[in-house]
Amino acid sequence: MTATTAAISTELEHASGPAAPQPGISAPTHGLDVLDVPADDRLWVVGVHGGAGETTLAVALSGSGTDRRWPRADTPPRVLLVARTHLSGLRAAQRAAQQWAADAAPAVELVGLALIPDAPGKLPRELRDFARLVAGGVPRTWFLPWEEQLRLAEPKLPGQLPVVDAADAPRSLRRLAADLTALPARTASPAQPGPLVPFTTLQEGPS
Repeated sequence: MTATTAAISTELEHASGPAAPQPGISAPTHGLDVLDVPADDRLWVVGVHGGAGETTLAVALSGSGTDRRWPRADTPPRVLLVARTHLSGLRAAQRAAQQWAADAAPAVELVGLALIPDAPGKLPRELRDFARLVAGGVPRTWFLPWEEQLRLAEPKLPGQLPVVDAADAPRSLRRLAADLTALPARTASPAQPGPLVPFTTLQEGPS
């Protein structure tokens, strides 16, 4: 089975890691900057490094990007972090998760992290193990498959980044949008952290 026809796990009740910032966590030396945004219910997609896929996911999920900054508003914005699965991308995701866990980011409702493959094929074991470690620092993690369709996207206007509209998004991104919609509404008090369990993933079949 190919990545683009992958079967998708929907066990959303299984969180990867803590649902709220934790005491005793040190903030990273270099964290993401802050962007003041309107207080509304939209999803804010935060790329944790350049080329993470922030614009692609923001358009496909009918959300907004922040140009790699934490959104800040009068009410905690809903945030999805996004990173590539190469080593530098995973390290950037780890730093962002650490910044949030240390309560060194603005107050946000962090729904989780989306990991986008940096190349087709399976991740090397070292990177997959590191991805699981990073997943333990955020409420949920979605491991998206390689989508060849995204390489063929074109910009809507000259000078813009190539994007795929929500209606034309590949199945994996449409399912991610559905997963996010299915998440429970934010609660008045932060949830307690749960144990580390395998993160929500788009599973490939045997090669």
